[in-house]
Amino acid sequence: MEMRVQHGLNSQLLFLSLSAKLHPQSPYPYPRHLLQLVPPTTLHTMLRGVRRLFHRPITTSGWEGQSIRLEIISGNNLRVPSERIPAGICICINVKSQRRWKSATRSLSSEESVAWGDTVTLSSHASPTLSVEIRASYEVDRTLGGGEVIGIIQMSWDEVLDHGDEAFELSFPPVHGTCPSLTLKAAAVHPCDDQDGGLFDSIVDCEIARDTDAGHARFAEYMTSKTVSHLNDAVQHFQSVLDQCPVGHPDHASALTNLAYARLAGYIQNDLEDIDTTTSLFREALALRPQGHPDHTFSLYNLIRALNWRYSKEPTAVYIHESAQLCCKLLPLCPEGTNFRSVGIDSAVDYVIGRCNNLPIDASDEGIHLRRVVLELCPLGHQRRPRALDNLSWALFKRFRQRGSIDDIDESIRLRREAVSLCPEGHADRNGYLNNLACSLQCRFDHQGQYRDLNEVISTHEEVLRLRPVGHEFRDISLGHLGFALRTRFDHRGVIDDINRAISLHREQLPLRPSGHPHRDTTLNNLALALITRYRKLHVNEDLNEAIDLYRESLRLTRHDHPERHVNLSNLSSALCSRFTQTRENEDVEEAIQLCQESLAALPSLHPNRYFKYMWLQEAYLARYQVQRNPGDLSLAVGNFRLASRHPTQGFPERIKEAIDWALKTEVYHHESALEAYQTCLELFDSHVMTRSSITSRREAATAFCGAQSLPVDAASCAIRRDDLPQAVQFAEQGRGQQWSLASRLRTPLEDLESTNPKLACSFSELSKRLSDAQGLAGSTDGAAADRAATEYRRRTMQWEAVVAEIRHLQGFSRFLLPPSYEDLQVAARHGPVIILIASQYSCSAVIVPTSGEPHHDRFARAIRQASIMGLKEPRNDLIVLLRAVWDEIMLPIVNVLQHLKLKHQSRIWLCPTAAFTSIPLHAAHPFQTNADRSKEPCLEDLYICSYTPTLSALIRSRQMMKKRVPPSFVAIGQGQPGARGKELMAVDSELDLVQKLVPAIADRTIISGDAATRAGALEALEQNTWVHIACHGKQDHTQPYNSHFVMKDEPLTLLNIMGKDIPHAEFAFLSACHTAVGDKETPDEVIHLAAGLQFSGFKSVVGTLWEVDDAVAKHVVEAFYKNMFRDLKDGGVMDCTKAAWALNRATHAVKTKVPLEQRMSLQQSHSLFDDNVYIRNIVSWYLVHSSSRLQLLLRNRDFPSEVIDVDWVNLATTSVRIPTCAHAMLDEAVKDSELDMKILAGHAKYDLSCVFVVSDSIKGESSRVLICHWRIC
Repeated sequence: MEMRVQHGLNSQLLFLSLSAKLHPQSPYPYPRHLLQLVPPTTLHTMLRGVRRLFHRPITTSGWEGQSIRLEIISGNNLRVPSERIPAGICICINVKSQRRWKSATRSLSSEESVAWGDTVTLSSHASPTLSVEIRASYEVDRTLGGGEVIGIIQMSWDEVLDHGDEAFELSFPPVHGTCPSLTLKAAAVHPCDDQDGGLFDSIVDCEIARDTDAGHARFAEYMTSKTVSHLNDAVQHFQSVLDQCPVGHPDHASALTNLAYARLAGYIQNDLEDIDTTTSLFREALALRPQGHPDHTFSLYNLIRALNWRYSKEPTAVYIHESAQLCCKLLPLCPEGTNFRSVGIDSAVDYVIGRCNNLPIDASDEGIHLRRVVLELCPLGHQRRPRALDNLSWALFKRFRQRGSIDDIDESIRLRREAVSLCPEGHADRNGYLNNLACSLQCRFDHQGQYRDLNEVISTHEEVLRLRPVGHEFRDISLGHLGFALRTRFDHRGVIDDINRAISLHREQLPLRPSGHPHRDTTLNNLALALITRYRKLHVNEDLNEAIDLYRESLRLTRHDHPERHVNLSNLSSALCSRFTQTRENEDVEEAIQLCQESLAALPSLHPNRYFKYMWLQEAYLARYQVQRNPGDLSLAVGNFRLASRHPTQGFPERIKEAIDWALKTEVYHHESALEAYQTCLELFDSHVMTRSSITSRREAATAFCGAQSLPVDAASCAIRRDDLPQAVQFAEQGRGQQWSLASRLRTPLEDLESTNPKLACSFSELSKRLSDAQGLAGSTDGAAADRAATEYRRRTMQWEAVVAEIRHLQGFSRFLLPPSYEDLQVAARHGPVIILIASQYSCSAVIVPTSGEPHHDRFARAIRQASIMGLKEPRNDLIVLLRAVWDEIMLPIVNVLQHLKLKHQSRIWLCPTAAFTSIPLHAAHPFQTNADRSKEPCLEDLYICSYTPTLSALIRSRQMMKKRVPPSFVAIGQGQPGARGKELMAVDSELDLVQKLVPAIADRTIISGDAATRAGALEALEQNTWVHIACHGKQDHTQPYNSHFVMKDEPLTLLNIMGKDIPHAEFAFLSACHTAVGDKETPDEVIHLAAGLQFSGFKSVVGTLWEVDDAVAKHVVEAFYKNMFRDLKDGGVMDCTKAAWALNRATHAVKTKVPLEQRMSLQQSHSLFDDNVYIRNIVSWYLVHSSSRLQLLLRNRDFPSEVIDVDWVNLATTSVRIPTCAHAMLDEAVKDSELDMKILAGHAKYDLSCVFVVSDSIKGESSRVLICHWRIC
């Protein structure tokens, strides 16, 4: 090569001057003044020429023997003529006819650019020109042929070096209207420099390569011109290549792909029809490129593309299903930012998502799997994610309606919550997603009966209706949904405004769905349903008749093959049955039965709605039985009761309601299935409560069903009336204390299991702890959070139940955690009989469980209703009267049985009261009679040492827990200065000091009071000590008993806080606080109070209080109790909490001279959950007789003549009454009791004795004058 040099003095001088500037070592002079004569543009050009000149010596032979380093920097606008997405782009530089340099193959970015950075050193001897090619490769691993040509350009070395050491751009002929370009940089180098990047390949000249390149070229021409002959040529070339690359050849997969791609293009353009062969070729290529192969992603994409095009022409779901599944595999393998992702994959995936979203909702497992796949294709931020969430939610919703799996509806709600969250206020689709969320919540409420769901349903539909004003295309839907939800709430709450509004909404909806509207039948049905609901509340016949007419019209409009036709059939059946009960027209009930049987036949055996068909059928048969008295109808009704209550895919709430109704009807009609009905009720109730993920929601479930509160005692009463006493004991046990029983399952002693199968015992223990942690102590107000907690709880419950099932397969553990048999329960009576007092609406009875042998039974003549209302403010003499009644009517018959069993005096007995009996101080039953020898008739506590227990299992568990003991430690916790949360308790500190002195030194003793008595401090003390004494305010929350608490310095120590602790080494707690043993009025058999919480946490024995406690009285009791508790403790002795009942019994005798009658009778020994758990039932009441009705009650119960009782009392303070002399002894006894009480009262400054007690004055004959006086509290 030669360099042309311009001759002439000026030019030469300028050239030399510039040379001197550029190279200071140059020997040439440096005439700086000449530079001023040159224009700037000319100067720049000459500088660049000089720079090139000084990179090599100036010789006459030019570039001979020199080399050039060429750097390939990047490429832009790199479009492929065939529009096929390449695996990568490479640059080829040909320097000889048989040799070329090839860059690395780089992926094309989403901007159609590539960055290389590759360098090559080229020798000038090779050729006077060089050829630069841009090629598209369709293989990453091994390129078949040279690839498709994007552009070719030839240039001389001068043109390469004309840009000096600056980057320059080469532009290629346009492809699809845009010119591809390369950015290069060139520099001359000496031959001795490193030849980096100088890697040359021989140009492969073989038939496979030629045919492949020719095929690419012809295919590119076809894609540009759409000339079919070009396509045929391309297919022929690619087929030839495939023939030369048989199975086993390393290029077989590439040959398959090229041929298939060309054929697919012809199919897309309708130039070829055989898509099956094309798809098979792609499948074969994919099989040869499994996951991990460099070309696996491209083979996946090609098959997806073929399936998508086939679906577009043959819309068969199987093609788009497969495509969606392949997309899920493809996406994670393809990073964002590549041309392959943005142009190819994203568009293919978007097509799949769009077509799948438009498919009908399929609730099959395969359909739901597809929806999950589509959702996986729509990550967070994807514009189609809300639609994908909603579609999957609909599929789960429909499957739930078919199968009744709670997991499906829970997931449906979770997905719809997310869809709503992705559509904020103002979003066009928000109203639709809100509506769908409310539908799922409504469905879950129908299944589980959680009012939180129903309230959210109504509030959500209210919002949707606001977003759909008059004129909105979907307003009719919102009117119907809100009306349906309000009717549902009316069913459960009975607020008449709800049903009236529901009817109005449905009436407003009806004109929006005129004749011919596809959903008019649904509106007619819902309006009829609302009317029949109001009829059943208000009994307005017009509502009933209109409902029947609407049902008939709805049924007429519903196609016979409509999937919801069964609903119309059963609704009309129910309405006709209701009319039959009014009119007794046989046609109505016959049609009702026929319609219901038809609707039942339309549903598969496990469809959840079969439950409703069974329910309507039993109503129809029962209605006909009530009129015609055919025993067969009663049997059919019972059969449908059985089927409905046991239908496995219906939710527990509906089944429980049906089972309760079944039990009630068996009582009414004296049917032999009564015991089965009660057993079914209790089993369903137990299962339902167990599904609740929080303790508070379990109580909500326990109070949600009308009639459920009395189920245990009614069941026991039924068993007693059928002379099945063991079953009565089992029913009473199974149905009572469910809250504690369920929680206790997770804290079951495992000694026997550990010795049999340690691994399984460990697994059960771990899962029990996890389940206990997952259950949550309080329901969250955040609906989504509550749903997540419920789902997690249910997942862990399934794991726990699986382990329990495995344990039951072990020998000797077949009844592990199952309801105990009578033989199991009788173990509770090992140390003394247990008396279960059953207060049912059908009968009042006592069942005595002896230490051995069959149980005994005593039925009370009448329920003691007045005894159950004893309370803090009852007048003293009323209490005496009531306690006499308790003795005469309840306890005396029981004592007679115990004496028949030859039970020794001062033996232990346990009282297990139910229902109304839980509020009666049974231990204080007293005859208040004086014998002829002036001796007092013994009361119950004189005869036996009484304790209480809610269940027999409680005693058994307690004794199991007593097997392990640790060295005792005693803490006294007191808070007498609660601030705004209660009045100051002056005696707390002195009580703590007294307790500290009475507790023996063998225990580590600690006092926590004042500022240290905080919630955290108290909880820590409970965990770290075995014996606890608490003196403070106690507060019972009647609305939510789990919020009952001890008042501490900072925050209340609630029952939920206590229940969260597991303290297996704890032994005894004395609760010197008010309201610590007050149960829940709504669920008296559940025994939910502070004392029970401590017992559940691990304390074996607890002393609690029923009502308010006076400081001074409490101090007397505390002192007497602890003195008796530790009286016989010698050096080396053991502090024994089982002595608590005996100690309290002794204490009540010791304080007779210090504590008045009412306070003495309030002391009782009670076992709330575990053995030797003691309550002090503190009845503080300082009144004498103050009303005529109560004095009459007193006289009536003391056998006074009726003529005396019927006297018209005018002024009790001064009235004289003539009474028989035979009553003097009774009055004298009352006087003596009153004298003692008045002496005690006189010592208390808070009481003012305003008058004298009873005075008797004997007169001639058989009469006396009696002056009745009273005192009052200041």
